[in-house]
Amino acid sequence: MRILYLDCFSGISGDMTLGALVDAGADRAYIEEELAKIQLEPYMLEWKRVIKKGISALKLDVLLDPNHPPKNHRHYSEIVRVIQSAGFNERVTAMSLAIFEKIAIAEAKIHGMSVEKVHFHEVGAIDSIVDIVGVALAIDSLQIERIYASPVPLGSGTIHIDHGIYPVPAPATLEMMKGVPIASTNYSLELTTPTGAGIISGLVDEFSKSFPPMVVDAIGYGAGTRELPNQPNVLRVVVGNADPFIGKWQISHEHLAHEHGHAHSHSHDDHHHHHHHGHDHHDHHHHDHDHDHDHDHDDHHHDHSHSHAHTHSHHHDHDHHHAHHAGTDPVPQ
Repeated sequence: MRILYLDCFSGISGDMTLGALVDAGADRAYIEEELAKIQLEPYMLEWKRVIKKGISALKLDVLLDPNHPPKNHRHYSEIVRVIQSAGFNERVTAMSLAIFEKIAIAEAKIHGMSVEKVHFHEVGAIDSIVDIVGVALAIDSLQIERIYASPVPLGSGTIHIDHGIYPVPAPATLEMMKGVPIASTNYSLELTTPTGAGIISGLVDEFSKSFPPMVVDAIGYGAGTRELPNQPNVLRVVVGNADPFIGKWQISHEHLAHEHGHAHSHSHDDHHHHHHHGHDHHDHHHHDHDHDHDHDHDDHHHDHSHSHAHTHSHHHDHDHHHAHHAGTDPVPQ
């Protein structure tokens, strides 16, 4: 299964996501050709390579035509019509609409109105529409079947938007983060935008603090606009395959590690010390003999007050009973 992991250590925005996906190998020509189907005001996409705190990342900018002033306010219903009539394939249409729906529901809740009457401000601008549909096209291009993400840092402080000075995260952003693991940050600025929050809440299937079990195929870095003082302001995306046999490899590895850790060769002298092991052995070894019977040996006659699950090449009188049932204990993870 083809999977995508969004590593949001510096937050997430629409342009960061699209830049990172193209950097990871999404077909830029396909994305640009399909985006041309959006019948709104003209724009150009500018892709450039930048360095963010030592990391080479792809920066995407949507450049507007100075002769066509942008329309920054669009109703949700208008955007839905534009996407549905563009002629994208079914999956791209569904992903694009899923993102906008999350944003619309959040905006409706914050402003106390019905979803049908919601009008977007910044998110209704052509650059946000291009970012969102572009992300859906990039995911389609990479043939992603399941999307994972890390916990998401939102930021803090205040931000100036059309409505005035708002707290960070913006109310709609925070509304979309319901049920989503968020991460703390010391930065007093916006790390996750409403568009980024829409991508997270609309598309992510599962959240994971670490990478999911996968065979990595490609890695991409998408640059944000700001410079952060102590870390690269980039989104890292990791594309790969979830291998159904990885779980089996892990179990096999655990057994091997366990066996190496307990493959002690006890000489006769080892057992002339009357020492106590104050723990029970629940080790999972493959033994060639059955532990559920008493051994009657005459070579040595001394008591053992500890329980070893090791194979002995010499013989003792055992006053205790080995109750190991190989294969029935849970395998340690």
